Amino acid sequence: MPVKVDGGATAWLLACTALVLLMTPGLAFFYGGMVRAKSVLNMIMMSFVSIALVTLVWLAAGYSLAFGPDIGGLIGGLAHVGLHDITTGSVTGQVPTLLFATFQLTFAIITAALISGAIADRARFSAWLVFVPVWALAVYAPIAHWVWGPGGWIHAMGTLDYAGGLVVEITSGASGLAMALVLGPRIGFKAEAMRPHNLPLVLLGAGLLWFGWFGFNAGSALAADGTAAAVFLNTLAAGCTGLLGWLLVEQRRDGHPTTFGVASGVVAGLVAITPSCGSVDVLGALAIGLVAGMVCSQAVGWKFRHGYDDSLDVVGVHLVGGIVGTLLIGLLATRTLTGADGPRGLLYGGGLAQLGKQAMAVPVVALYAFAVTYGIGKLIHRLMGFRVSEEDEVSGVDLALHAETAYDHGVLDHAVRLRTHRPAPAQPDPRPTT
Repeated sequence: MPVKVDGGATAWLLACTALVLLMTPGLAFFYGGMVRAKSVLNMIMMSFVSIALVTLVWLAAGYSLAFGPDIGGLIGGLAHVGLHDITTGSVTGQVPTLLFATFQLTFAIITAALISGAIADRARFSAWLVFVPVWALAVYAPIAHWVWGPGGWIHAMGTLDYAGGLVVEITSGASGLAMALVLGPRIGFKAEAMRPHNLPLVLLGAGLLWFGWFGFNAGSALAADGTAAAVFLNTLAAGCTGLLGWLLVEQRRDGHPTTFGVASGVVAGLVAITPSCGSVDVLGALAIGLVAGMVCSQAVGWKFRHGYDDSLDVVGVHLVGGIVGTLLIGLLATRTLTGADGPRGLLYGGGLAQLGKQAMAVPVVALYAFAVTYGIGKLIHRLMGFRVSEEDEVSGVDLALHAETAYDHGVLDHAVRLRTHRPAPAQPDPRPTT
């Protein structure tokens, strides 16, 4: 008997797909506000162009490699290249396969875009255009198959990752670290302050990310049911405690809470609940968000201690937050969410088995993403150069790469003078004459 499409589930997933796609423009604003004024357009462009690039390679081969017929638990076959054999009548679960493929595409898009935050202010846009499609096929698609694909070896092992702690967060964080090392630190790293130029823009981006994250997590239920409702609530709860946890650390460490801390804390909590939202109850979600907010607020400072310039804290928030959320499944998973015969965490009587499965997957995914990304980045850097010139970095990549600036003519004039080494015009003496 043919499987029927569920209208409610399909309508819900259509909405969730749009929500997840919105997260990438939200990330563009979030990252755009975090960089200096001379780099904001380049930062936004790197996110937006990722939508186009990943879409093309996903439709061509990415979906088939991630969700095609399994080959040894490592990769999907090529049966669905160009979405071959997928028609309007094809069904995955209770929804059309074309919709499922599009939903998964939006995950691949934002994962690639996240990496741009690690190399802000200094990457050539042309090199980014080459990097993104290669990375999506060589890094994202295999990991997605391992964790979510039919027959993927991590999935078969029993590791839980509901919405992308391994596939999205740890993969993007490890890849961001690799690219930060390939490009090296920004000019002035550690020596000068590189503060966000527009905090309202950061908060707007964080708000759009939080809004889209409900589609990211609750949409992964692929149904409009009680599980989706529980995941929705867990996502809200963890974002709130992530915010509070980050502010608690700031208050104790610095003596004041900040708006930047609010935005960062929300994202840290959401990152951590992404893998665990479908396996913990609301108390577990509150705990995971709080731990992530506190741990990630400390982790963002590691780059100064260890000398890697992760410009916008992709490592400190996404890699570390993803690890926190993935490992805590092994402590807090409950059959309230995993089902009557589902796995349980250590604190719910499940022993160490699930924690071991979670802990085994984390370094494998991180090391694979890091190693392959580092190789791709190094190859592109050798062939065409991945980093802009020192002059262009100092004057600003917006003007150098895109011939435009985000703000008024004063910014443009200042950048032009830096590039041409012309002095500023003399200003009249403001003192009154007598």
